[in-house]
Amino acid sequence: MSKKFSTFDLGLATTLTTLGYKLLELDKTNPKKVRFVFKEEKNIEQTMLKYWNDEITLPVLSLFNNLKTLKNRLYSSKE
Repeated sequence: MSKKFSTFDLGLATTLTTLGYKLLELDKTNPKKVRFVFKEEKNIEQTMLKYWNDEITLPVLSLFNNLKTLKNRLYSSKE
């Protein structure tokens, strides 16, 4: 069984997706917020720290396209 990394932060999830980390699932168990579950990959925790320290530069169009895709998945009836 592979390790997993999760976050409730949409911005971090969008950043990780844009950087190519594999999103495994959207955990909608809590009706008030969604947990984004990623495959635990090399450097994912360091990437998270860089995100929180505002040390990541990303292509804006890719970032917004991934944000739109994640939002569409959030609001779809079934995940």
